[in-house]
Amino acid sequence: MSTLYHYVHCPYCIRVRMTLAFLDENYRDQVLQYDDESTPLKLTGVKMLPIWQDKSGKAMNESLDIIKHLDKDNRIPALKQADNEELENWLSKLGSNVHNLAMPYWVWTPEFKESSRNYFEAKKSKKRGPFKELAKNRNHFEEQIIKDLKYFESNLTPWYKSEEFTLADIMVAAHLWGLFVVPEFRFSDKMHSYLMAVKSKTKFDYHAPFWAN
Repeated sequence: MSTLYHYVHCPYCIRVRMTLAFLDENYRDQVLQYDDESTPLKLTGVKMLPIWQDKSGKAMNESLDIIKHLDKDNRIPALKQADNEELENWLSKLGSNVHNLAMPYWVWTPEFKESSRNYFEAKKSKKRGPFKELAKNRNHFEEQIIKDLKYFESNLTPWYKSEEFTLADIMVAAHLWGLFVVPEFRFSDKMHSYLMAVKSKTKFDYHAPFWAN
């Protein structure tokens, strides 16, 4: 059986999990501890998840490459190139604020043990600053996210710039799903309905790996 190595919180991993659920693919779910460097290095030579290892043992990184490999029949439509470039730029901006807001909360979910929690916080703090400071600036990050989501809502027709579900909707929902872990964060009614529609479409269950073993 093929195996997906992933982190539960990781939006790029969630992209692949949503795709696998949408395509009804059977696979072995393997959540790695964040301080496990040896497994990804052994599989692909870099500490980067998600990793998809097929039945033959061949392993690959990069979420969109994995999705393309899995969806050989193009069951998930893609956006036009120009719209996709705009979306990627928007996601990059959104993602920075999402990570700044959510990381201090992600580390206290069942995904992390003490050693991986300490490793994650030490590594991410070098780039983003101490988690205590990120938590103190929560209101700023929330304001930026809400502002960006208002722009996104204006492009829902009812999916992102489309009357049909596309890969863009998986990409957006994957970046936002980790915010459900943040206490008291509230999506607008429109955004919540949109995310629930993506969940229904993909049959996605964020918490499933926590209870798998």
